[in-house]
Amino acid sequence: MKIEHVFFDLDHTLWDFERNSELTFHKIFLENNITISIADFLEVYKPLNLKYWKLYREEKISKTALRYGRLKTTFDAVNYTISDNLIDKIAIDYIENLANFNHLFEGAFELLEYLKEKYTLHIITNGFEEIQSKKMVNSKIHHYFDQIITSESVGVKKPNPKVFNYALEIAKADKETSIMIGDSLEADIEGAIAIGLRAIHCNFDEISSNNTSFTTVKNLLEIKQYL
Repeated sequence: MKIEHVFFDLDHTLWDFERNSELTFHKIFLENNITISIADFLEVYKPLNLKYWKLYREEKISKTALRYGRLKTTFDAVNYTISDNLIDKIAIDYIENLANFNHLFEGAFELLEYLKEKYTLHIITNGFEEIQSKKMVNSKIHHYFDQIITSESVGVKKPNPKVFNYALEIAKADKETSIMIGDSLEADIEGAIAIGLRAIHCNFDEISSNNTSFTTVKNLLEIKQYL
């Protein structure tokens, strides 16, 4: 059937999270006199952050525990002595500054302009509600989207089927005429397929997979071949 609604993930799919995150840490480390190499910090932080987000998706830790734990564990791993009060401050500073850096993946504007003429576009994100809209407004992509669904507004996180079903309901969309586009195999792709949605995986890191139940692209503009 013809596609009518396109649902996008935001971070790591359209919004270049890793690049913007690095710029944010660089700013707040300078402001808080954190004397550690950003490269050394991020080498440890990035995989730990993914682990903490997985725990958060699985409802095993709270938002507060995620924000504090990913920093505390990283500073401990790189043997950098820092007080809990300063970790709490950095956690707050990070959220307050992250949306001020707004690099998108190459081709984002071109793709959204192309899709906007043909489909109704929406966002489904696990990101924190208080910052996701700011990211989209500041990066000048907010106007492309009809509905912005956050996991916090639903009460559960992708890949929970409730998120996708709620998104379809609020968008007045049918799963047979909708498609999900995202970077996370677990949260976006497997979650969408589980309720009968078609999916496109943004495999920008070119992770090897033999799964043929969904389409895979290596850059955003490649999506134009399928929609």
